[in-house]
Amino acid sequence: MNSMVLGFAAALLVVFSSAAVAQPAPPASARPVRTVQELVMNDGSRVYGEIEQETDSEVVFRTASGAVLRTARRQIVSLRPVTGRIVSGEFRREDPNNTRLLFGPTGRAIPKGEVYLGVYESLVPFVQVGITDRFSIGGGTPLIFEAEGWDRLYWVTPKMQVYSDGSTHASVGLFHGFSGEDNAGIAYGVVTHEAQGGAFTIGAGMGYTSEGGRGGVVMVGGEAPARRNIKLITENYIWKSAVISSGGCRFFGEHLSADLAVGVAFTDNEVFMFPVVNFVYRF
Repeated sequence: MNSMVLGFAAALLVVFSSAAVAQPAPPASARPVRTVQELVMNDGSRVYGEIEQETDSEVVFRTASGAVLRTARRQIVSLRPVTGRIVSGEFRREDPNNTRLLFGPTGRAIPKGEVYLGVYESLVPFVQVGITDRFSIGGGTPLIFEAEGWDRLYWVTPKMQVYSDGSTHASVGLFHGFSGEDNAGIAYGVVTHEAQGGAFTIGAGMGYTSEGGRGGVVMVGGEAPARRNIKLITENYIWKSAVISSGGCRFFGEHLSADLAVGVAFTDNEVFMFPVVNFVYRF
């Protein structure tokens, strides 16, 4: 049973992350995710690239495909930096919710002053706030009304990025939940490596309870862009005798992302599937 479960998880990861490793890693001078300029003109057209020259009356702009535009400033609605990837001469905006996979964290950090507000499975809201460019903290509680004999569950999620070179990011953090006099959580470390075709994440943690329980957990995940505003995403856990594998799509715009995926949980005694539907808005 264990070998079948591990094989299934590995196969799912390969399917969803193969695009991320199929291309050779870029040189250090060409980061896979970078900041470019977005030029929006008064006719509604939108192009991405770099400013080559500018004066009080004109901007000379080189697009991602290499074309050079000379544009009068009176024709420009906005000119601002945006983050994303250049793929085959086309700009693809970066996922606004790239600090996590479907549920678990990546090694990336939320910039100082930014906030994301989301909901897991339409019932579990959460928030995360960037305190510095490396440290963030958040929390949440289920949207379930309290009942007699039931203590509401709350959790906090501090996270610190300890390393980032533009392509590889490493963070440590804590998911700590408490309900009445009981509490439990996971202390973890996670590393994300980015390539032109996507990203690969691996993490490990130690679960604990207030009653003294302990247990290790390993997480492996992957991301691969499918379209301009769609990415494939997978997240897989191994914990004691259980394996949880999930995979699906993330649809995203400039601020909002939506996950639609399927999860499969394997235990010693049963196998069951569950839907994954998440929404996150980044301010």
